[in-house]
Amino acid sequence: MFESLKKKFSRTSEKLEEELIEEAEAEDNLQEESGSRFSFFSFARKKENYEEDMAEEAHEDADSVSVENEEKTHFWSRSKDKDEEEKAEEDNEEAEEKKSSFWSRSKDKEEETEAEEEEKSHFWSRSKDKDEDEKAEVEDEEEKKSHFWSRSKDKEEEETEEESDDEEEKKSHFWSRNKKPVESADGEAKGGIFSFIREKTIQEKHVEDILFELELSLLEGDVAMEVANAVVEGVKENLVGKKIKRSNDIPEYTYYALRDAVADIIDIPGKSMTEMLEEKKDMGEPLVVMFVGINGTGKTTTIGKLANYYLKRGYTPVIAASDTFRAGAIEQVTHHAENVGVKIIKHQKGSDPAAVAFDAVEHARAQGKELVLIDTAGRMQTNTNLMDEMKKIKRVSKPDLVIFVGDAITGNDATEQARKFNEAIDIDGVILTKADADSKGGASLSIGYVIKKPILFLGVGQGYDDIMEYDPEWMLDQLFSEDEEIAEDD
Repeated sequence: MFESLKKKFSRTSEKLEEELIEEAEAEDNLQEESGSRFSFFSFARKKENYEEDMAEEAHEDADSVSVENEEKTHFWSRSKDKDEEEKAEEDNEEAEEKKSSFWSRSKDKEEETEAEEEEKSHFWSRSKDKDEDEKAEVEDEEEKKSHFWSRSKDKEEEETEEESDDEEEKKSHFWSRNKKPVESADGEAKGGIFSFIREKTIQEKHVEDILFELELSLLEGDVAMEVANAVVEGVKENLVGKKIKRSNDIPEYTYYALRDAVADIIDIPGKSMTEMLEEKKDMGEPLVVMFVGINGTGKTTTIGKLANYYLKRGYTPVIAASDTFRAGAIEQVTHHAENVGVKIIKHQKGSDPAAVAFDAVEHARAQGKELVLIDTAGRMQTNTNLMDEMKKIKRVSKPDLVIFVGDAITGNDATEQARKFNEAIDIDGVILTKADADSKGGASLSIGYVIKKPILFLGVGQGYDDIMEYDPEWMLDQLFSEDEEIAEDD
């Protein structure tokens, strides 16, 4: 999920790193050192393993203390044994040295006599060899003179080529030294990292162009304009003024700056549907939920999923077929109700939708059922007559929640639809369908912030079990982790 946004966030980190390192190179304020270069996403894994590492470190400290104490208790005994061993070795060595010196002196004398004889026997042969060596030396000297100029020319050409290569290497990008680093399982890339001789501070000039590119990338990813602006301003505020000592600091600071900025966007305060259901149950009243949205977003299927979701958690839902306008709508919602095993309240096609909703609420009260799910006709936010009909359903059924159902993959369209519905009927929350197929993530990032209402559920598949309550932390993990995570049902 959200692969497009992940790439944009990672690229922002890379560009800032390039900007600072290139400036440090120009200032002669950079030195390369050995180590592992962290990837942008490696900090998510480091955060998960932090407590485990701290516990392991404490355990190692305890072990080292116990070993140190043990070494202290045995120190003097080991010293005493060592002194005795050294004394015995010295005595043995002295005796062996006296014995061996006698024979070595005799042997040296014999070797001197033999060497003297050998020197006499080879006197003339050495003289002959010397003459031949002198002759060869003269020939070598002539050969050296003959090749002097050719060697000088070759050397000059080699030096010219080396200078040219050095110049090209300086012009090449600094990452060419480690263009394709091998990344390990923990997200660290093996290769050179850099440190700054003089500590660098991230200034506004360093991030100005980079954040402009981030804003354009977010807009291309179907993120609403006001949301893109808010993310960029949050990142700027979190980054400017940070002091950098090593290049590995840059992806870390960028990671948390982006994560914090996005966290402020997607975490809209509000009660969950389950919390409200429990409160109404304690009052002896059903929770009445009305669903609105345009045709084709998966609104009726979502009602079937929610009926199944709460039925499995011990609640008893009832569905109101208040979409009496669209052909086949009553049959469709009836099919879902029968599949999950819940009661459906329905009238004839073309009957008053508000009357169907009212009957469903009264049925729930009479039968002690905890949840009423009201299906309504899908309509465009610009259709005034249908919008007025929807307001009438709300006025008659008095719902505790009005939920807008939007298609996540439509991006800005879903956000604009939610805005119009909120203006017309004052919605209380959002359910996004097809979130599992949303590679861009624009609607998921934007919709709650734009209308200032929380996302309540996400549809993550085709089956009745493929729905999950929205969790901002889970969303952050999806946006800032390389590994795909599968939503698990509670």
